[in-house]
Amino acid sequence: MNRAYLDLESVSARSSVASTRSSTSDYEDEDGDIGPEDYIKIAGNSISEVGDVSNMAMVDLRSIAECMISSRYGKECVKIYKIIRKSIVDEGIYRLGVEKLSSSHLRKMDWEVLEQRIKNWLNAVRIAIKTLFNGERILCDHVFASSKIIRELVYTEVIKEGASILFGFPENVARNSKKSPERVFRTLDMYTAIANHWPEIKSIFSFESTSKIRSEALTSLVKLSESIYHCLGKSSSPESYFDTSDFEDFPLPAISLRFAWLILVLLCKLNGKAKHYKDDSLSYLFLAKNLNYVVSKVRMSNMKYLLGDDWLTKHETKVKQFALNYERIAWSRVVGSLPEDPTVVTSPEEVKECFKRFNSLFDQAYKRQSVCVVPDSKLRDEIKVSLARKPESLLGCIGSSIVLIGL
Repeated sequence: MNRAYLDLESVSARSSVASTRSSTSDYEDEDGDIGPEDYIKIAGNSISEVGDVSNMAMVDLRSIAECMISSRYGKECVKIYKIIRKSIVDEGIYRLGVEKLSSSHLRKMDWEVLEQRIKNWLNAVRIAIKTLFNGERILCDHVFASSKIIRELVYTEVIKEGASILFGFPENVARNSKKSPERVFRTLDMYTAIANHWPEIKSIFSFESTSKIRSEALTSLVKLSESIYHCLGKSSSPESYFDTSDFEDFPLPAISLRFAWLILVLLCKLNGKAKHYKDDSLSYLFLAKNLNYVVSKVRMSNMKYLLGDDWLTKHETKVKQFALNYERIAWSRVVGSLPEDPTVVTSPEEVKECFKRFNSLFDQAYKRQSVCVVPDSKLRDEIKVSLARKPESLLGCIGSSIVLIGL
């Protein structure tokens, strides 16, 4: 019964205020089907479920543990506790979509598959740290409050495998995945995720016996940073792409210039991928989404200081231009099906034919565009607002035509 009440670390939510270690608390499915991120959200909600009975269950467990230890059944108590709690932690990691991958498996993995694994990890790491491992620490400290040695030993045995899988994944990716410009931002995402949670990692895994977990997280940070620098260091010289006359007094290229060149290479690759779309409007939407992603990552990181405000302004303008081109091409045939001058008197037959053509083209455009997904909420809202203005002008043309033919 107590396992059901405490399953998957519900106690961390209950204890977020009481525990001094607890701290207050980052992709879209077009068809309504459950996607990978939805599974992670479901798992996260399951892990975070908490009932009033958790208090009672924790008290019961503590009483049982103290009774067994005082009756010289401490080894049996610890053994049973470790088996049950470890299975819960391991199940939690699995349900969050994080699995242990061999180096050879990862090296053979297509980028699209690996990128989805990285997305799963990025969504899972916050839940695992703040809820799963933190909740287990709170529970273990409470149940074995009478013995620091026992609670340290038990906690380490319970979480070490799950934590090793979680924090070993970024290092594995950094060591064994192909280094290329278009992958650098996912590497930055993983680096940022660990760096942002580093204070909690140090606090939750503060035992001497969990120092290996802290070392694994730190090693992942180091290997991720090395992977980023490797992309820069192995890149050919940016002087062939930029006018470097302003840097003649410097023995090495400016780091900002090298970053700008790296991003230029990435954007060139995106342009190449955009050409594979048969629909030009979808090409522009692809460019708008991906350039917006790049710009947002630059703005949220220290790269904004390297590249500068002018770079950000220039590329934010490009995002808007791509979005406008998408709208213009996607809906140009619909708008073009209406007469340029709605005040010109035409026969009812011509107007009906015009409306028929308009309805057909509108349905085609709607079906084609309704499946498009824009993950960034700000860009999505801007496109929605812009598109919402178009029906107003269309209705004006239609209204004028209706009045002229007396319908």
